[in-house]
Amino acid sequence: MLEKIAGSILEARGRLPGEPVAIIDIGSNSVRLVSYEAQVRSPTPTFNEKVLCGLGRGVSTTGALPEDGVAKALAALRRFRVLLHSMRISDVRALATAAVRDAANGTQFIERAQEALGRPVDILSGQREAQLSALGVISSIHEADGIVGDLGGGSLELINVRHGNVGRGVTLPLGGLSLMDASERSPKKAAKIVREVLAKAKPLDILTGRTFYAVGGTWRALARLHMWQRNYQLHVMHNYVIPSRDALEFARLVERVEADALSSIEAVSSARRPLLAYGAAVLEEIIRRSGPKEIVISALGVREGLLYESLTEQERAEDPLISAAREFNSLRSRAPAHGEELFEWTTQMLRSSHLEETAEEARLRHAACLLSDVGWRAHPDYRGEQSLNLIANASFIGIDHPGRAYLALAASYRHIANEDEIGSDLRSLVSPRLLDRARILGAAMRVAYIVSAAMPGILPRTPLICQRGKVVLALPPDLADLNSERLQNRLKQFAKLIGGEPEIQVAA
Repeated sequence: MLEKIAGSILEARGRLPGEPVAIIDIGSNSVRLVSYEAQVRSPTPTFNEKVLCGLGRGVSTTGALPEDGVAKALAALRRFRVLLHSMRISDVRALATAAVRDAANGTQFIERAQEALGRPVDILSGQREAQLSALGVISSIHEADGIVGDLGGGSLELINVRHGNVGRGVTLPLGGLSLMDASERSPKKAAKIVREVLAKAKPLDILTGRTFYAVGGTWRALARLHMWQRNYQLHVMHNYVIPSRDALEFARLVERVEADALSSIEAVSSARRPLLAYGAAVLEEIIRRSGPKEIVISALGVREGLLYESLTEQERAEDPLISAAREFNSLRSRAPAHGEELFEWTTQMLRSSHLEETAEEARLRHAACLLSDVGWRAHPDYRGEQSLNLIANASFIGIDHPGRAYLALAASYRHIANEDEIGSDLRSLVSPRLLDRARILGAAMRVAYIVSAAMPGILPRTPLICQRGKVVLALPPDLADLNSERLQNRLKQFAKLIGGEPEIQVAA
């Protein structure tokens, strides 16, 4: 009976076409299960759980996986097996990384792990791990160009990415746990080891002036700490940018000061704190050695790279931001076709105006139009606020933080005309030009909504055109009664933003 009820719930809820997929990642520090709604260009996690097992602890000195870590990992895998059955996920990929491949008892552990999990576990080579991590970055960061560094508990992988291509990577024994063991918990000794190892790392020779993409839990923890100390406006980790000089100074601070004495240290789990200084030592030496222009945090890596690799060539070519926005539009809007029509309608308006638009601005506007109606189920007084929060914190990929803020602001302006009611924190993340474009697009959406009621088939028949100093909205005869004081006021608000006189023309 319970299974029948669960099945009916799954069938009733809104979801994307396709079957769910899950990945189990047996790492040197943690064992993690992540399930995704479907294998698509912009995968959305539906469940994410990690257990800090410390499998890599002591491997560099003893050569073996620790017994207590093995016991924790096997218990976690047995739990994951039950969860996968409950979630009805049959497409499961399991992988293991540095600690297991380096340990003398790694093969025996994998046999026990496969028995606990009830499925095969693939042990990744260092080169394979680097490749998948790079694909994870390529899949989730728009036009990524730089060096990917994936810092785990047992190793550091470095690999070049440019124009969607992946170079040949290297794997180095600089994981947080392995470095802690090799240095005998001495920060000075750890810094010396890092310096000697990274001196021979060829990928760093081509990092100068480019972006360093930091992947891995320890670096995410460092970035989270940096974010909280800055009182940063967004708490989205993916695509968080730290200028190199700032990152260098922060890394030195973390190395020098006891972790528990750092401000906002509670933002980092207690289990992760001992590794912060070692992750900071590696980051400091990378910056000192190569001089990248910035550090960009990627929340996606090996697991998402594995999913991306499994897509068809056509699917990989899709824009992940537009793909995700279309999924949101399909699942949350009143009439999904309206979002695409809104994009074409605003494109026609902009082409007739004096406003120039870059390819990236057009891309963001497309996503904003697709997301324009996702907050409609909220109370009218709170649609702007809910839309802003939903979009600002959504699990989008392929977009930086200023672009994310623009999308959230445009959706908010779509519902709220009063500037004072729009979050000032997000406004500080965008340039004056992008903020102006968010206001203009939001005002245009307000006109579109009052004309179409967010239904398809109306906007293609009611073009908004700028001509000879006027902003003209054309209505066909059968829609003439749409002309009202409310529509006139909204058109006036929009026209004021782009410097024209509003006019509604009704065809004879």
